[in-house]
Amino acid sequence: MTEIETKPLLQRFPEELVSSALFLLKRLGMTAKERSFTAYNEAGLHPYHHAILAVLDEGSLATQGAIADTLGYDKGQLVGLLDELEDAGLVERRRDPDDRRRQLVRMTATGRKTLESLRRLSSQLEAAFFAPLSDEERAQLHTLLLRLAEQHVPNCRLSTPSA
Repeated sequence: MTEIETKPLLQRFPEELVSSALFLLKRLGMTAKERSFTAYNEAGLHPYHHAILAVLDEGSLATQGAIADTLGYDKGQLVGLLDELEDAGLVERRRDPDDRRRQLVRMTATGRKTLESLRRLSSQLEAAFFAPLSDEERAQLHTLLLRLAEQHVPNCRLSTPSA
């Protein structure tokens, strides 16, 4: 019986993959997501919580359905996230007096303070992740990513200022 020859594991991705911008975006996205989840978890929250609070910050009240639609979250998943936010005293829910089937969600004062904390955390994560790039390169990258997002992810369109 002969010993089976094994190839050593590659220490880097194949050139074919590294040459693909889409592959790089996927890998970078996975890395950014992992780092974000770790940092938010250490803060006792979740990036999804940050997104919900940011949506609520743009308006005083929102329905659970509107939040789910805006963020592209499953409505069942959103209920669990809102339960966590409500248990932490960051949001309040009440029945819509115009439609008892709907829940209106409002951020509390504690939620506003927490959102500011989460914004600082997000800024720190972004600064660390993009540290290899100059300010000009970061702005250029953001412009290009936003152009792609506006084409492929409708909810990523920035509002344009009124003339």
